[in-house]
Amino acid sequence: MDRRAEVSGCLNGVFHGDVFGPLSGSFTATAAEEGVVLTDSSHRKIASLPLIRLRAREGSTFTLFSVTIGDRFHWEKKEDQTFRGNLALRLRGEKTIAAVNEIPLEDYLASVIASEMNDAAPPEYLKAHAILSRSWLMATLEKKRKRGKKPAAGNGSSAGTFIRWYDREDHDLFDVCADDHCQRYQGITRISSEKAQRAVEETEGLCLTYKGEICDARYSKACGGLTETFCTAWEDRDVPYLRSVSDASIRHRPIRTEEEAAAWVLSHPTAYCNTKDEDLLGRVLAVTDRETGDFFRWKVAYASGELEEILREKSGLDLGVIQDITPLRRGPSGRISELKITGSRTSITVGKELEIRRWLSRSHLLSSAFVVRKETDARGKSRGFVFHGAGWGHGVGLCQIGAAVMAEGGAQAETILKHYFRGTGIRKIY
Repeated sequence: MDRRAEVSGCLNGVFHGDVFGPLSGSFTATAAEEGVVLTDSSHRKIASLPLIRLRAREGSTFTLFSVTIGDRFHWEKKEDQTFRGNLALRLRGEKTIAAVNEIPLEDYLASVIASEMNDAAPPEYLKAHAILSRSWLMATLEKKRKRGKKPAAGNGSSAGTFIRWYDREDHDLFDVCADDHCQRYQGITRISSEKAQRAVEETEGLCLTYKGEICDARYSKACGGLTETFCTAWEDRDVPYLRSVSDASIRHRPIRTEEEAAAWVLSHPTAYCNTKDEDLLGRVLAVTDRETGDFFRWKVAYASGELEEILREKSGLDLGVIQDITPLRRGPSGRISELKITGSRTSITVGKELEIRRWLSRSHLLSSAFVVRKETDARGKSRGFVFHGAGWGHGVGLCQIGAAVMAEGGAQAETILKHYFRGTGIRKIY
């Protein structure tokens, strides 16, 4: 939890502060000029410091109330979450608090595996995800060490153009956030069996590597039949193990033209993530994801005037009446990295993949692999726009639903990883 004026929760067991004795039960932390003010269930002031670190005695956990999950996505909600490890409450300069969980890496991974997907998923899939998530984390920590506090985001805004990609900006007081921006980490709340913990233990220290370096291994929910290249979603550089591959045992040709994009998006090609196996999806998808029905191919329709309102809200620009929506650049999966929106007042080019999804929906479009159809009445007056899309997420790296289908079919964790990350190996680094 970050940038909160107040954080409340419950210490389930005994915790110790750096300058005060044992503490249990309900607590509230409030931001004040002098620091974080910590009070107990009887509103008794325990401490007031810029940093309060609550250290857990063995077997103790803590619960935070009203944690936001799915921030700004269509599944956004608040829930209470319980965590192992220590709790650090740090004051920010703008009189808000960052609540940070300090936890060993392998314990963190067990929660990630169960939070990203259901821990009832096939065991080989869970093992593949454990190696994948460990690799991403280790690569991320190494990049942070090399980069220092330099922000990891790109902004190519200019007159008539807004190009932005997001990586790990604003993560100054902690290593990774707990939401979809990094990896879902929802404490022990999501762990319903020992399968996620077992997958982490059986792969302890194993990472995906490419030419001796730990891979920055990305993943998304469903690629739609073809995975995407790194540069479509993030900075303009080639990452050899994050190139487009077919999410199938057969080869699908990469998308090159608008005609090919339309044919691809409006079809239902053979793909691992093109599954209707409700039993498997129920065992694979996390509870928050099961509400999303059509993810392989989807449709969103906007009535006349509705899209204009959304664009004003999301971009802060009044483009006037939307006249045309034109893809300028697509990746091989059909995902758009640059899109021109033409209005009666002005036009603008927006990118990259995530920014496009944000601008064109009150939450997010499922992906930027879409084609647009403008609907008109008999007099040629606009009735609105219909988006036909493919996949769920940025599509780069491993396709989570596709990988689960591979595992259900008998594929081993190493086979799954080497399918999505070509040219890689698996190495034990600790």
